[in-house]
Amino acid sequence: MIKILYIASEAVPFIKTGGLADVAFALPKALRKTDIDVRVVIPKYKGIQEKFKNEMNLLKSFDVPMGWRKQYCGIEHMEYEGIPFYFLDNEYYFHRDSLYGFYDDGERFSFFSRAVLEAIEHLDFIPDIIHCNDWHTGMIPLLLREHYKKHGIYSDIRTVFTIHNLKYQGLFSSEILGDLLDLGMEYYHADELEFYSGISFMKGGINYSDIITTVSETYSMEIQESFFGERLDGMLRRRSNDLYGIVNGIDYDVYNPYSDEEIFVKYDANSIEDKKNNKIELQEILNLPQNPNIPMISMVSRLVDMKGLDLVLFVLEELLEEDVQVVILGTGDKNYEDKILELASKYPQRLSANILFDNSLAHKIYASSDMFLMPSLFEPCGLGQLIALRYGALPVVRETGGLKDTVMSYNEFTGEGNGFSFTNYNAHDMLYTIKRALKFYEDESLWRRIMRTAMTKDYSWDRSAKKYIDLYEALAPDQNTKEDVPDIYEESSENQRLIPDTEIEYISIGKAAKLLGVSASTLRRYESKGILAAQRNARGHRIYNKDKLIEFKDAFRKK
Repeated sequence: MIKILYIASEAVPFIKTGGLADVAFALPKALRKTDIDVRVVIPKYKGIQEKFKNEMNLLKSFDVPMGWRKQYCGIEHMEYEGIPFYFLDNEYYFHRDSLYGFYDDGERFSFFSRAVLEAIEHLDFIPDIIHCNDWHTGMIPLLLREHYKKHGIYSDIRTVFTIHNLKYQGLFSSEILGDLLDLGMEYYHADELEFYSGISFMKGGINYSDIITTVSETYSMEIQESFFGERLDGMLRRRSNDLYGIVNGIDYDVYNPYSDEEIFVKYDANSIEDKKNNKIELQEILNLPQNPNIPMISMVSRLVDMKGLDLVLFVLEELLEEDVQVVILGTGDKNYEDKILELASKYPQRLSANILFDNSLAHKIYASSDMFLMPSLFEPCGLGQLIALRYGALPVVRETGGLKDTVMSYNEFTGEGNGFSFTNYNAHDMLYTIKRALKFYEDESLWRRIMRTAMTKDYSWDRSAKKYIDLYEALAPDQNTKEDVPDIYEESSENQRLIPDTEIEYISIGKAAKLLGVSASTLRRYESKGILAAQRNARGHRIYNKDKLIEFKDAFRKK
């Protein structure tokens, strides 16, 4: 059985600010349905509800090394829907009113990264793979290699790093390297962690993990281009052989119109006509004219530029001239909030502005809407369009990232498609696509046929979980043949001679790279192919792998 320690900065139902929290629960849940022992680690935040805190059991407390200082950490444990969760407790770092945005975020998540690795010694669970997510966990692969690999229980652990959104990178001062992470300044280099006069935790995850994944196939290709690459596209191109795109899914136990307790009237693909009853009820509570036949277009979104709000506001008044109702739910940039509220006061019969976060209302909007608008500038995966498809609200999206991978624009000639899409980031291209969809909406039988296509396709985590399992199986050591001490040989002209362990100097990758006069990232390319150690002796600097001893420079030339 493969053992996965899944590390995230947030996870539902405990704490959430974005889609990462949904993934950190739903993917482990899907994996545990298979023969994968996956357990989740998050910080123990102040904002976690007391009902959950009361169920947690303290397993162990220990000190976490942070440069010259040591900090307390407690490991607390509980199970939720069959998933073991570990919560790392330190009130100085995590007993705060929000999760992110503090002056010492670099220190807080340096602590979290080191605490995760220290905690492994105190658990009855030694993972084969540590699966890290986004910048908050980006230093774990490097710290594992630099400080822990030489210890027995850590020696075979491999790492996966998932990029949920490359835009948020965790950029901090280089002082963190020595002061908090016990790393040398050789890592303050463009090939390592240095990023425009600082260091990038995201860069650490990309550079030092064994495998990198993103949350859709299209996004994995987009981030290798300068427009989407956030100045890390060069590094991502260099690691393209280790980069995989796996689209997110949604939790069918949570998002199911046939069993959803949050919506007014339950329905499925065989009772689509009941969806209109939800629309009537929603219109009443939002003070919109009650009309089951008027097309309702919704947005449930953060109100920020990456979500395409510039396009929406540019043509929203023109859209409201059509016989439609528009419902918007979300919070974000104040200028967007104010403009939406202003238009809602101007068009109260056509536009409902709900500037708040309300999960129950979100479910009701998905169940009531005919179309779901998501014209993102970029979208790594997106969950909104997947939920909308599940509830029969046909998405209107821009073809980027996961939106391109999950929404197929309706083709009136072949009858294929589950929504509508446009390519260019252009407000009138978006408006034209919405008007095209409105034309099809007039044909009720056709619209229901497209809805059934949308609602019956599998958007669950099951397929995506299988792809993660394939990666885990390729990466994890063979459970049946794993050896405690691999054989190391020296290549000679006639035969191979076993080298005694006493001749081997096990040193960090950073130190080995410095001795050999190359970058650490170059040496790591060989380590990922089975290199175990570097040695200094009278014959020069050498590196070992499982089969033979080779001169590093000769090996590099051959490559």
